[in-house]
Formats: sequence, C-alpha cells, structure tokens
Amino acid sequence: MSSGERTGNDSYVLLSVGNRRFALPSRIVSELAPPVRLHTFPQTTPLIAGVIVRRGRIVPVYDAGPVLIGRESPTHRFYLVASRNFGKVSEPAAIPVNGECELANGERLPPDAGHAPYIAGKLAIGEDEVEILDFEALLTSQPVGENPAAPEGARA
Repeated sequence: MSSGERTGNDSYVLLSVGNRRFALPSRIVSELAPPVRLHTFPQTTPLIAGVIVRRGRIVPVYDAGPVLIGRESPTHRFYLVASRNFGKVSEPAAIPVNGECELANGERLPPDAGHAPYIAGKLAIGEDEVEILDFEALLTSQPVGENPAAPEGARA
C-alpha cells in the first residue's frame, strides 16, 4: 500500500463468529446493536435469519456462520450493522456476533493462496493475523454443504 492509501481507512472492526475472529473495514460499519427481537418469516433465501428494526429501518440479518464456520452461529449477543451497496444506494445489513468487537489498526496483507472469495486479505496485528472479510461477497456466498464441490469456508 502506498502512504496515500494508509490514511484514515486503515482501521478495522474485529469481530467473532463462533470461535473465529475476522475483520471488517470500519468505514462500512455503522454500529454494534444490542440484542433486539429478531423477526423471522418463512423464506428460502440463503443466510437470511430474519430482520431487526434499528433506528426506524428494517435491517436484514444474515447468519454468516454457515459460510464462515460451517454451521449456524452459536449464541450471539449483538448485531454488527454495516453498509451494503446496491448500485448507488447503500443499505444496512446485520450479522450476529457473539462477543466483543474492537477497533484495530494493522498492516493489510494479501490473502493466502486458494482463499475463499469472501476473504479480502489479512490484517497483521502484532503477532496475529486476522482474515479481512469482503462483506458483499460474504453475504452472497453459499453456506458450506450447499455446494459440495466448493470447499470454501470449510477451514476452521
């Protein structure tokens, strides 16, 4: 990265899904919402767990667990709300997270060879490396086991 690219946009929100940690660029995260009622409805859209109401808006909740850890997310305590882009329109979407989120800065590294399409790179924080999620690609990914020929996301 050039020094011009390392201004202000280098912060990431670290989050936990299951027992794994991931990072999202902080510029797309709008809030960490407390547990609120999840409204469910009959539907067949992959990953959609239901909707929550935040700040007068209906926000779809995507359970990223089937993609990231191979099963539904275990007990969660918060919803991480981030922006998705649909052309020129930005809409909120939420994923359940099961613990503390924190703001972190670090060196952005390229992803490992053969990475899943929803991994945008890695974030080096001291001795640790955390995978950076591509939020758009994550929310449109197939859950593990839905396409047996695609092992993506099966890594633990």
